[in-house]
Amino acid sequence: MNIGKWIVVAFVLFAAFITTLVIICVRQDVSLVSKNYYEEELAYQDQIQRINNTDALIQKPAITVVDHAVRIEFNPASRRDNVVLTLFCPADENMDRRIHITSDEPVQIFSLDERLRGMYRAKLHWKEDDKEYYWEEVIFL
Repeated sequence: MNIGKWIVVAFVLFAAFITTLVIICVRQDVSLVSKNYYEEELAYQDQIQRINNTDALIQKPAITVVDHAVRIEFNPASRRDNVVLTLFCPADENMDRRIHITSDEPVQIFSLDERLRGMYRAKLHWKEDDKEYYWEEVIFL
């Protein structure tokens, strides 16, 4: 083969490579982090107050993962109401989980489905003595 044929082959391979990249990029989901992103942004001052309330606590909750189960440890002296744990997966909204905690036990353990793998943001929201609190940790399942 002479050099002209190799130039044509290289051009065809490059065009095939670019076409493949375009097809892959078009198929990717590029949605916002939340469907109600703008409404949540307007109400973020309340969230800042919840975070400040949590920062003022002497003993903050601890969220850990043990054997594909989420373990939450609260201050034993606190009285919590309306506790909600949200496991937020930035990669896929279908893997998000919301758990309502009704027990007053200081240690809560929730086993999870084995298919839930990856990085999650564990968002803990609760109410105590007419104050709202919010705690967030990154966990890996």
